[in-house]
Amino acid sequence: MKTELQAIAARFALEGPVVAIDTLGEGFINDTFIVRTGGDAPDYILQRKNKAVFPDIPAMMENIRKVTEHIRRRVAAEGGDPKREAMTVVPTLDGRLCHLDPQGEYWAVTVFIDDTVTYNKADSPELARKGGEGIGRFQSQLADFTEPLAETIPGFHNIRHRFAQWDEALARDAAGRKKDLAAEIGWIEARRDEMLAFWEKVEQGVIPTRVTHNDTKINNILFDRTGRVLCAIDLDTVMNSPSLNDFGDAIRSYCNTGDEDDRDPGRVGLSPDMFAAYTDGYLSQRARELCAAETDHLAFSARYITYEQVLRFLMDYIDGDIYYKTKYADHNLVRTRAQYRLLQSMEEQYPAMCRIVEETAAKYR
Repeated sequence: MKTELQAIAARFALEGPVVAIDTLGEGFINDTFIVRTGGDAPDYILQRKNKAVFPDIPAMMENIRKVTEHIRRRVAAEGGDPKREAMTVVPTLDGRLCHLDPQGEYWAVTVFIDDTVTYNKADSPELARKGGEGIGRFQSQLADFTEPLAETIPGFHNIRHRFAQWDEALARDAAGRKKDLAAEIGWIEARRDEMLAFWEKVEQGVIPTRVTHNDTKINNILFDRTGRVLCAIDLDTVMNSPSLNDFGDAIRSYCNTGDEDDRDPGRVGLSPDMFAAYTDGYLSQRARELCAAETDHLAFSARYITYEQVLRFLMDYIDGDIYYKTKYADHNLVRTRAQYRLLQSMEEQYPAMCRIVEETAAKYR
């Protein structure tokens, strides 16, 4: 495999000789490697992009190029360091943004930003606030971005689209599991109308679409050694969607007192302190740029995105675990139940969440 990886890396316009290639991280979707080089050359991130998830990888890479070039220009204009405060896509030797190997797999390379820190979990309000600041800054840097972006994953966070997939999955019952899931299916159906009512506001333009990251967990923010936010990374899902999606997904990730796949739902819940901290960081960058409808629905977006994740984990379980990587037979069902408990906790604390958003937005306007 390493010989194959070296051959693939050689297709890209890398500086310096390749010394080693090692696995990096445990992503759900892509396979990621770090390419170590000799001398003063930078190291690189090499990824095999998941074509089952991303139907048009060249278009996805074009999105990333456009967005990162825009951010680098903004960073340079503000006196920052574009090489450290934005991702850099490395083209192939023939100028393409990705390489298609003989097996039909797509590969892409970005410059590895060294001497940085990432976190797998936000374990303090201080870190949550910085994460909110990072995503708020990312959105703000792209507030004046006007180029068209491809829809990386059709229907992503579009609950009407997800319900169409859900109904088809229930009808297929591909893995024969539906008969044992009456309670879990009931969780989805009981909230269908409420979620569609929210999405109608997006369809009607009451809630606008902007450039968003769409995968805002803490390990997609790079920090320097002093704890300062450098940039957002992992931009495969960058596209036009409601800003609320980024906020809601971050709250789902940052503010969970348990794990996403916690086997003990009793450990799972929404931390109000973490919610307040993330909200403060995010709105410190975005309060003056969001319209009233966006601010009014920030708290609900956490419920919306968490609900969608309950649906998606359960749908994948019903389909036979064909989308998310799993580590054991009922992993997606465990994820479903843990995320549902988080959703319940959000519903229980929703009035307090709304008050926090309102008071924080007023502070930064």
